[in-house]
Amino acid sequence: MLLPLLLVLIGLVGLLWSADRFVVAAAATAYRSGFSTLLIGMTVVALGTSAPEMVVALFAALDGLPDLAIGNALGSNIANIGLVLGITALVAPIPVRFSLVRRELPLLLGATGMAGYALANGILGRFDALFLVLLLGFSLWWLLRADTPDTDPPAAAPGMTLLPALGWLAATLVLLGVSSRALVWGAGELARGLGVSELAIGLTVVAIGTSLPELAACVASALKRHHDLAIGNIIGSNLFNLLAVLPIPALLAPGPVNPAAASRDFPVMLLLTLGMAMLLLWQRHGRLGRLPGGIFLAIYLGYLGWLALGGSAPLE
Repeated sequence: MLLPLLLVLIGLVGLLWSADRFVVAAAATAYRSGFSTLLIGMTVVALGTSAPEMVVALFAALDGLPDLAIGNALGSNIANIGLVLGITALVAPIPVRFSLVRRELPLLLGATGMAGYALANGILGRFDALFLVLLLGFSLWWLLRADTPDTDPPAAAPGMTLLPALGWLAATLVLLGVSSRALVWGAGELARGLGVSELAIGLTVVAIGTSLPELAACVASALKRHHDLAIGNIIGSNLFNLLAVLPIPALLAPGPVNPAAASRDFPVMLLLTLGMAMLLLWQRHGRLGRLPGGIFLAIYLGYLGWLALGGSAPLE
């Protein structure tokens, strides 16, 4: 058990460092092209902070562990709202722009509904993956079409020129792959050794680990008053998790999924997503403050407690 635990820790550290550098390089590359801070947050930074989930899902599916990949996708969305948004709002209340509610939030709600439909019959197949990927393409087109460039550089792009940014992108992608490989192998061995389901490991250890880049990026952005980058990162990361991460096991390892994904974990994700949507609609001319942040964090801690008290039991 020592070696798998060590590899999980090494993988998490590698993911955190490489994802952080990937975000900086990707945001710098995007800014040189004249995109808005909100679009950078929802696409480039969200893609960078979701890259660990994508690579983890890829290796998990190739290793015959699709439930680990599915648990990572759902668990990361739960962690992004309950843990990341909760802590970010506690650290620095987030002003809400009406354009965010009007344009970007419906995409996340639609992706959440499509993911629920894909999981409802207990089979995640290539047909489900096709619809999710098509919705991803539409979402990216819609975001680019509706973007309005701004003149202020984002917090994640501190004066990096194009060539160094491209070099960092390539190097950190390689490190993301190596770190994710170590994390998936170690997590799978821990699950088998402890008698815990792969779904539960994906929902907790892997999901929290791969959500730490979002937490670091969002807190730093909120403290530097780049609030569009913070909230855009959360919504964009959740979009990528549902429309880019979830299709990976559906394409590479289609078949039955752990029933708990649809009966236990998707409803929690749906509850948090709808709660965030209602708060953003209600607070669209105000702030997402510390009280909602504390509620989100309490729900997430309660969910972890639920898993620890019996929700992580393996299937018979």
